[in-house]
Amino acid sequence: MLGVDHVDVDYDGVPAVVDVSLDLPDGLVLAVLGPSGSGKSTLLRAIAGLEPVRSGRVTWDGADLAGTPTHKRGFALMFQDGQLFQHLTVARNVAYPLRLRRARDTATRVAELLELVGLSGYGDRLPATLSGGERQRVALARSLAVEPRLLLLDEPLSALDAGLRERLAGDLSRILRAAGTTALMVTHDHEEAFAVADRIAVMRDGRLVQHGDIDAVWRAPVDAATALFLGYASVLEGGAAARVLAAAGLPAAPGSAVAVRRSALALAERGPLAATVVSARATPEQVRLVVDVVGAGALDAVAPLDHPAAPGQEVHLVVDRTRLAVLPGAAREDLSLD
Repeated sequence: MLGVDHVDVDYDGVPAVVDVSLDLPDGLVLAVLGPSGSGKSTLLRAIAGLEPVRSGRVTWDGADLAGTPTHKRGFALMFQDGQLFQHLTVARNVAYPLRLRRARDTATRVAELLELVGLSGYGDRLPATLSGGERQRVALARSLAVEPRLLLLDEPLSALDAGLRERLAGDLSRILRAAGTTALMVTHDHEEAFAVADRIAVMRDGRLVQHGDIDAVWRAPVDAATALFLGYASVLEGGAAARVLAAAGLPAAPGSAVAVRRSALALAERGPLAATVVSARATPEQVRLVVDVVGAGALDAVAPLDHPAAPGQEVHLVVDRTRLAVLPGAAREDLSLD
């Protein structure tokens, strides 16, 4: 099990990672999320032994890794560009770490790995003949070749286009679980993290602001900034929060704040909220609206495709309480997604 205990990392005296503590049990995947400059990649590099830790400890099964060089930690790293050897075939790229360790029967192991990542029959091809997604699969197979006790993934899908990134995120999750690999992935994309990981850790300004199981963090963000980063459409405070909470049948204490998902409000023939349609945009599944809600201001809402919503129209709204998150310090009630 990976342990990170009160770790600090500085660059020329400037704090980059500040007092970060977390653990990662064997067989689980942790996604460390954060915007650029949040310290997430620095934390990964410190865990790998590529950056010196100013204070605190990085441990594996309780053993301090201080002084243990990167190549002796039993970890593997995979970067966003894959860093394949362009002059070697796919099979020889995957076999490279096995040859370094003088492993036996490398051909069988390479064949198993290529099958695992969905590239059976690609062994004789050169990286230049592959798509971006295929090259990342080769890089993943190479990283898994020596069965690392921890796989470190630094923005592994960020160089790919959005559609391919979404498809590959699901494949990455399947591959890691099929291999039983413990992994820590750094990303700035919350949807990618939700697709791949079992747990998430959110970093901001070098600090760990929240971590835990994905469902728990998603349903109860620690603050407004975290809620917005995780994909909530807006955060309401004061009278606007009280108005929406009341419409959802939830109590509102003084200082209540509530994070609202884009689809939390829906048009209905009758509902507790009155609003005026500001704009409407049809998607293949529904109509996405911006509405000016009486007592709450401009909010996102949705309507069925057959609803004739148009700017200026007076409408009523209902609130799906499962698509709200009452932020800490506010009145709380179980907002389960059942």
